Amino acid sequence: MSLNLEIRRLESDLAAEIYISAVPDAKSPLPEQAQQLFSAVSDALRSEKAHILQERIFASQKAMETIRDVRSKTYHGIDDGVAPALLVCSEGTSGPIAAVQLHAVVADVSPEPIESQGRLCGRLLRLPGHVYLALSQISAPIFDNPAEQAGAMLEKAGSVLELFHSDFFAVPRTWMWLGDILSWYDSFNSVRNKFFAECGIIGKTSRQSLPASTGIGLRPADSAKCAMDLVAVLDPWDSIKHLPAVGKQQCALDYGSAFSRASQAVTPAGVTVFVSGTASIDVTGATTHIGDPLGQINTTIENVRAVLKDMHCRDEDVVQVVAYCKTIEVETIFNSLKHTLPWPWITVICDICRPDLLFEIEAAALLATA
Repeated sequence: MSLNLEIRRLESDLAAEIYISAVPDAKSPLPEQAQQLFSAVSDALRSEKAHILQERIFASQKAMETIRDVRSKTYHGIDDGVAPALLVCSEGTSGPIAAVQLHAVVADVSPEPIESQGRLCGRLLRLPGHVYLALSQISAPIFDNPAEQAGAMLEKAGSVLELFHSDFFAVPRTWMWLGDILSWYDSFNSVRNKFFAECGIIGKTSRQSLPASTGIGLRPADSAKCAMDLVAVLDPWDSIKHLPAVGKQQCALDYGSAFSRASQAVTPAGVTVFVSGTASIDVTGATTHIGDPLGQINTTIENVRAVLKDMHCRDEDVVQVVAYCKTIEVETIFNSLKHTLPWPWITVICDICRPDLLFEIEAAALLATA
């Protein structure tokens, strides 16, 4: 296996959006893996004169120090000080580093780093008629209890949105990185439901404007028990469509999880469709194909493709995909068939939100505006 670098690009009169997915050579030692990855990503960004909007690195804990060091040296001149989301996974078929994923932009103006509580935590892109916000690894590790951390994390993200006179109604997509997810996922859902009810996003008189989301068993590389990323479209303020039920997936709120199955939003180069973390779950919310990795993989792919089809997305419109596998054995099965779809796959080994779930996919597709 050699370095796999996938680049997806769409350009409008306003800007170009670039999605980069990089998977290392599994045979290389860790320092060479890191150098190989970040050199390739850096070269791609420099050649495009692109600026990072959001970046995620999936790796084992033992790889994180090397990653920080090599990334810092390799990104010299393009690093604006906003740290990537560093997410700890189990080692899989690619070795200690699973993948690097970036969303970048080419425009006449650069994204502005933004700060919260003394730390750079995201970027704001201001274009004519468009304002786009990306936050990375928002966390609140001052609490010992993970549920308390989750509540404070959501409040912190809300406070950043308030700095720009906005709120969670402007958020089409969140990612919830939840260490030891199986021990407290129900508590997390209760915290998130309460927060969104207080925001007016859910409830009898609300617009049910839930972001698309992933809640997955990856922990931040620092001391936090949980963290989150999000994107927000601050202008045009009414461009987001939330889809509680779409494709073959019914409303997740019916069984206590406050997220939409997908969302759609105007982004710098077009319209982005965000497909939430999707698994082998039936219309009642029950897990299917229990104990059958291949059955869960095939059903999950079918469920994601149904969402994309309903959103008028072709395979070539897909710009970013993560396949979350519970074990390396599940990843090996998935790797044997993933070539049947021309998507920019990365695979990550971690727990899914239920003990009987073995596999999950999230995806994003980017469409040109008419």
